[in-house]
Amino acid sequence: MIRRKTLILTAIVISGCSVSQDQEVALGRQNAEEINAQLPIVNDPAISSYIQDLGESIAKKTSRADLDWHFYVVNTKQVNAFALPGGFVYVNRGLIESADRLDELTGTMGHEIGHVVERHSVKQMEKQQGANVGLVAVCTLTNICQSGLGRVAVSVGGQALFARYSRQDELQADSEAVVNVTRAGYDPQGVVDLFRVLLQERQSAPSKVDGWFASHPLEESRIQQASAQISHLRLDPSQRLIVDLPAYHAFRDRVAALPVLPESAQQP
Repeated sequence: MIRRKTLILTAIVISGCSVSQDQEVALGRQNAEEINAQLPIVNDPAISSYIQDLGESIAKKTSRADLDWHFYVVNTKQVNAFALPGGFVYVNRGLIESADRLDELTGTMGHEIGHVVERHSVKQMEKQQGANVGLVAVCTLTNICQSGLGRVAVSVGGQALFARYSRQDELQADSEAVVNVTRAGYDPQGVVDLFRVLLQERQSAPSKVDGWFASHPLEESRIQQASAQISHLRLDPSQRLIVDLPAYHAFRDRVAALPVLPESAQQP
């Protein structure tokens, strides 16, 4: 595994530090394999099928519809989501449980898909060759890196490229979310509504959303900008955008019924 990753990274360096789409997908796939071996990925067929179909319904409306997109639910109460290069998107059960409506979840998934569409992680990798993106995602999706084992893993992994997107990256991902969920037939108001929910949770249960705010800088100005973009959309009056569906609540109930794993089970 390490050798394969080294070969790909070496190829990137030789090619002048630019990452081709094939290289991006290969790196994303390898890191996904590492993450899936370390995180409690939900394997319930109904949950896996729903999140995959939902993610594809958005991703296939983007400029990178040609990617082989993969969507996963992680069994942790931490509120977060993360995207790897090449179209691998992870959503924590904690975020699903915080999204009261379907359009709130699609808004967040649209945001993560937007990071892939804009190749934000790839651009970071081009700036910092050799970053352990897989380790970064594990740190971001859970609170493992706050533990002793996590700190050792970071030390062993070397210098990690921590997934703190710039303000411009976040704004681009928000814009992608608004455009692409609308194209997919979902109400883009969910983008900003879940942001407001997360800001409220930051006041009432900060430890639950610490990971989200560490990896997704969020302030009121971002909400205002997304709201302004939504207000300027030229929507087809005959198109009824989806806000919520019974199938989403059946999915959400199934996620909520999953066993709550002890914190130790979320560590490698």
